[in-house]
Amino acid sequence: MTENKKALLILALNTIAFTICFAVWTTNGVLVTFLVEKGVFHWDKAQIGWLIGIPVLTGSIMRLPVGVLTDKYGGRIVYTILMLLAAVPMFLLTYAQNYTHFFLASLGFGLSGASFAVGIAYTSIWFTNKRQGTALGIFGVGNAGSALTSLLAPILLKNLTTGGQNIEAWRILPQIYAAILVVMAIVFFIFTESKKVEHGRELTLKQRLAPLKYLRVWRFGMYYFVVFGGFVALAQWLVPYYVNAYTMSIATAGLMAAIFSFPSGVIRAVGGWLSDKYGARAIMYWVFGTSLVCFVFLCVPRMDIQSPGQGIMADNAGIVTFVSDEMIIVGDQKYSLLKKEPIPEHRSNEDNLILPTFKFWQEPIVKEGEQIAKRQLLAHGITHIYFQANVWIFTILVFIVGIAMGIGKAAVYKFIPEYYPKEVGVVGGIVGVIGGLGGFVCPILFGYLLKSTGIWTTAWMFFFVVTLFCHLWMHTVVRKMMREKAPLLSRQIEDSRILSIALDKKLESVG
Repeated sequence: MTENKKALLILALNTIAFTICFAVWTTNGVLVTFLVEKGVFHWDKAQIGWLIGIPVLTGSIMRLPVGVLTDKYGGRIVYTILMLLAAVPMFLLTYAQNYTHFFLASLGFGLSGASFAVGIAYTSIWFTNKRQGTALGIFGVGNAGSALTSLLAPILLKNLTTGGQNIEAWRILPQIYAAILVVMAIVFFIFTESKKVEHGRELTLKQRLAPLKYLRVWRFGMYYFVVFGGFVALAQWLVPYYVNAYTMSIATAGLMAAIFSFPSGVIRAVGGWLSDKYGARAIMYWVFGTSLVCFVFLCVPRMDIQSPGQGIMADNAGIVTFVSDEMIIVGDQKYSLLKKEPIPEHRSNEDNLILPTFKFWQEPIVKEGEQIAKRQLLAHGITHIYFQANVWIFTILVFIVGIAMGIGKAAVYKFIPEYYPKEVGVVGGIVGVIGGLGGFVCPILFGYLLKSTGIWTTAWMFFFVVTLFCHLWMHTVVRKMMREKAPLLSRQIEDSRILSIALDKKLESVG
């Protein structure tokens, strides 16, 4: 087999293994929601957030040591052992009887999330610098494993439990996932071969961890916190989001969540190609900008509220001689009131309302025979606002965010072999840890934000703030680099901007 064919085979097996590991890693988004909805366990939103996030914590923390081990011993043996180890706690989840059992088992099978650090290092050594972005992008398609869980796990749970009649049969699902991990580990070990990084093998642990001192590594990590951590968090959080905010079944919610996670995983390959062609920094500008626009619209929650509106005040003093829902008469002066229109008691997504609806009316607060002073309030104004947050508009926006995050994930990892070609495993592990921590922290924060405010869209508000921070940080660094490496060009740009502003002001004064 030629070297090129070997590289393609390794890439294919890496991607398949990563897809399976990612499906295992994000199991709790569906499973925990199912168990709570069926009344098997009674956990609040904060506890659900912890159970969704805890596997991500293990996978994130272990990425750094796993990346170091991959650089030292090679991806074949490390990947195989990792899948076998993750299969054990996944199987033990079968016997979970309470929150603690579930927590500990989740902490264990979360090791599957560290597979990313192995795959990144193991894939990169088989391809040249010019092809690494595309190869790593293809490998990243394995993120679609979360979509497989979102789509298939609800169907499996429904069939295993016979539509909820035999609810304890949910315990077979972890056994199926554990068996798939074991089979994949065996196949991976048989059909791959060892290849380790030739340079840097003599480095000590301290030398391997040296990139931690570079601010650039932490900046890349923050980018990954948004595009990867956000992806992992939302891939799981969207299931209970749809179930609660849009009263969907778990199967339908899983399908809707897959509309976010599946394209986001697949598009990562395109993100790698785009990063190779246009550069990672240019792509990240588009990723952050697009996401921020979508987050602004997603921040607006569903609402059905009444607030004070424009009332009616008396033009002159007098005695009220007539009061009805449509008119008030004070002396000889008539005041017409806006009549209240019927408001539907229950709204559904079938209404397909896109924009908010507004209703205004006025209600009298005076009685016949009452003496009224000038400018006294005769009727309260009431404004009723209803915003459906149409589920299809919501899903389209979420779909766009998923696409942006998928492209962004590839772009971030395009930076690493360019800046740290001898430390891809370690730096990739560090960036992966920070990004993975986003997948751990976000669901927990979402749970507490939801618990304290009762508003589901607080998740999008959080993402808007973090994404804006990363966008401004990147732009600040780019401006600084321009001034240092191309001061003349930077000055010309600034001067032209100042000249343009001055010219605009001059034209305004002339006009």
